[in-house]
Amino acid sequence: MSTIRTSSSLRFGALALAAVFALSGCSSTAPAPAAPGSDAFSTSDVWVKAADAGMSAGFGELRNDGDSDLTVVSATSPATSAMELHETVQNESGQMVMRPIEGGFVIPAHGSITLEPGGNHLMFMDVTSPLRVGDETTITLTFADDSTAQITAPVKEFAGANENYEGDMDMGSSESGH
Repeated sequence: MSTIRTSSSLRFGALALAAVFALSGCSSTAPAPAAPGSDAFSTSDVWVKAADAGMSAGFGELRNDGDSDLTVVSATSPATSAMELHETVQNESGQMVMRPIEGGFVIPAHGSITLEPGGNHLMFMDVTSPLRVGDETTITLTFADDSTAQITAPVKEFAGANENYEGDMDMGSSESGH
């Protein structure tokens, strides 16, 4: 299982404590809502494709045990200068292509989404620090409410899912290599 740290947990704890003090004189006993991206978020089987340079991708399951949908709107990693949230779709000529996903990854309440080769994934656009088999890399996900979750993912060898990239990109090739 991957390691996760959320910056909203501390904020939520401080806000919850303040709310307890503020509500201590009130008759309402309704619990404060959980902050999106906090303890409701978890991952499993997260991994990143090995690459010395160029492109790579991250995969795994993103879970939401909370009562509200969570939306991942961006991702970063020290191993790349830029990351995108990608989907893989069939274009008008029947070719499978990957492209940035509109609106981010929505993880339904009490549900999960799977990031996988040939489907939705985290795209490392320009690997600046080699991702070598057996190493680990950190990925920080940002949610729609600006909270974040940090994931530590192992790097694995993988030779499949070589879809074309749909969009403007000056990387020397339209092949993703992920």
